[in-house]
Amino acid sequence: MNAAGQQPGLPTLLVTVGHSAADRQDFRFCTPFRIGRAEDCELRIQDQYVSRYNAAVTFAEGQWWIRDLGSSNGLLIGDQRVTAAPISPSVMVRLGAGGPFVALRLESPPPPVVQPNADPASAPVVDKSVDEYVERYFSADPLDENAGAHTRMIRLAFQNVQKKQRRRYTGVFVALGIALLAVGAFGFYQYRQASKQREMAQDIFYSMKALDVDIGNVEKIVAGANNPQASEQVQKSRDRRKDLEKSYDRFLSTLHVYDPKMTEQDRLVLRVARIFGECELAMPPGFKDEVQNYIKKWQSSGRFAKAIASARQNGYTTKISEEFLAQDLPPQFFYLALQESSFDPYISGPPTYKGIAKGMWQFIPETGMKYGLRIGPLAEFRRPDPADDRHHWEKATKAAASYIKDIYTTDAQASGLLVMASYNWGEDKVIRIIRSMPANPRERNFWKLLSLSRDKLPNETYDYVFYIVSAAVIGENPRLFGFDFDNPLGHLESK
Repeated sequence: MNAAGQQPGLPTLLVTVGHSAADRQDFRFCTPFRIGRAEDCELRIQDQYVSRYNAAVTFAEGQWWIRDLGSSNGLLIGDQRVTAAPISPSVMVRLGAGGPFVALRLESPPPPVVQPNADPASAPVVDKSVDEYVERYFSADPLDENAGAHTRMIRLAFQNVQKKQRRRYTGVFVALGIALLAVGAFGFYQYRQASKQREMAQDIFYSMKALDVDIGNVEKIVAGANNPQASEQVQKSRDRRKDLEKSYDRFLSTLHVYDPKMTEQDRLVLRVARIFGECELAMPPGFKDEVQNYIKKWQSSGRFAKAIASARQNGYTTKISEEFLAQDLPPQFFYLALQESSFDPYISGPPTYKGIAKGMWQFIPETGMKYGLRIGPLAEFRRPDPADDRHHWEKATKAAASYIKDIYTTDAQASGLLVMASYNWGEDKVIRIIRSMPANPRERNFWKLLSLSRDKLPNETYDYVFYIVSAAVIGENPRLFGFDFDNPLGHLESK
């Protein structure tokens, strides 16, 4: 086992670890820390029943908490698995069913903050009418033999006062320097604390996304099977995911990610990135500005307003959002069909070596057949075909939701933006780039794709993703962006 060093600032926790009294070890912490087998855990415990990142101890709402990090082994109090517990003033938990006990106890109150207090020095007020007295008694040489005895005595007395004042103010300046160093050290401490909290929040976020992938894959396995135990396990995983999301939201609140001073447009960009499975805390520099550039492109064209009007008039908004919600996916994938076809169910794409894409979701023949769509006899012609299911928007929407769900839980690792990139050019370059990245949500997401492979990403795919994201941002509040209609998915807010 090992533990990180202490830093002042928060109430000290005494942490006792061990299977029994014989092997117990004590540690003290006064900063947040993680518990697990991983080398970067501040409290590292080498035990087979302990997960790599098992739990985090954080200070929130005026007290210490211990929280499960979505670990496979879990956090137990007695025989009950818990997601979080307050330490007020103590708590005993167990890491995994057969793992060590961890006792956490509040040892001391937070140390009082001592503010340096220096007496203010008042600047002397000099009247010009007494200048000659100042010159005579306080500016000349005190040992001047031409001066009278009384004058020399005043000058010597003033010289002694000056020496005492210099010593006094030297002490004041030293104290002030120490105070400034203390303020700088405290600022650095706060910065370190915020950095650790951001890291812990990202750990929780990517644990959520990993759970999304696991849940999706388990759902595929049990689909259509009458297996109550498997269904119960899926529900437990969903409940755990909700708990993780609550913890993540608390971190966001503590870190003031959604700053009240932030513009509403930037706030919506963050919200949509989160909806599509990207971590706000890891957003690359310039992303918000780039989304704003694509918003301007929508504003300069009538395509957005015309397509949304068509979707509403034909009842597409309700059906499309319902299909994605049924797959436990964001209904904002609605805007993918906007980019593909402007919601035109009879459109045909240009010829490609994979055939002609058709319909609202622009399925090529191979993918359409894979997801249960009948391909009509006019597949090789760029015109509507009543016998082709790709032109039947309801069937095609159901197939698109299933297709997107498969990408989401496999290659995209729960990143909606990677789903878009794969959907646009999944059969060619992009999918090879994505599959070259480690298969976990932390290392395989759109932020990583931009930072590692922007030069390899086709411009068509780059535009495609940003057009969809920017459309979704506008869709959250169209009037904010100058459109004269409300959120096309606003009907979901009342459900």
